[in-house]
Amino acid sequence: MHGSTTSLTSSVSSWLLVLLCAVSGAYCLRRARGSGGAAGEAVMGFGMALMAVPLGGHDDGWRAPLLGVVFGGAALHALWLLRGGPHHAHHLVGSLTMVYMTLMAGTGSGHGQEHAQAAGPPLLTGALLLYYAGYVMLGGTRLITAGGPVSPRSAAGRGGPTELIRACRLAMGMGMLAMLLTM
Repeated sequence: MHGSTTSLTSSVSSWLLVLLCAVSGAYCLRRARGSGGAAGEAVMGFGMALMAVPLGGHDDGWRAPLLGVVFGGAALHALWLLRGGPHHAHHLVGSLTMVYMTLMAGTGSGHGQEHAQAAGPPLLTGALLLYYAGYVMLGGTRLITAGGPVSPRSAAGRGGPTELIRACRLAMGMGMLAMLLTM
């Protein structure tokens, strides 16, 4: 009974993560008409949703290579966007993190698998956990301090209300943190 409850809880949380990432990706796709960064965020959201889909303990072998190519392309796109300034560095880190998680999942030590390593998670995983924990904390405080009435000018801006964009980024950061925690 305990195993089935744990399995059900794990499955429900995985599907909630899929939903969160897919909705964030859809919102970013809607915003992407005028912004290259939003297109990258949309790819990231949909890719994270696909990566979080629980396959019941088996992988047909198609998912890791496909996601590796998609996120490798997203990393190249983010690298290209870095010409415009360092504010796109997070997109590069996110894309490379997804490539890393895809590689780890492809080797059998990724999402949803129990692994008993005496040394704990690899150093890179720990560094990424710290990065995304900081990103989520900073994003949360920015969202909280952005409260108050929304001016009509900011709501009618090119990408939508600033708070909604920040919430979307925060949701994807939490999704990334959750996926890293399951490695």
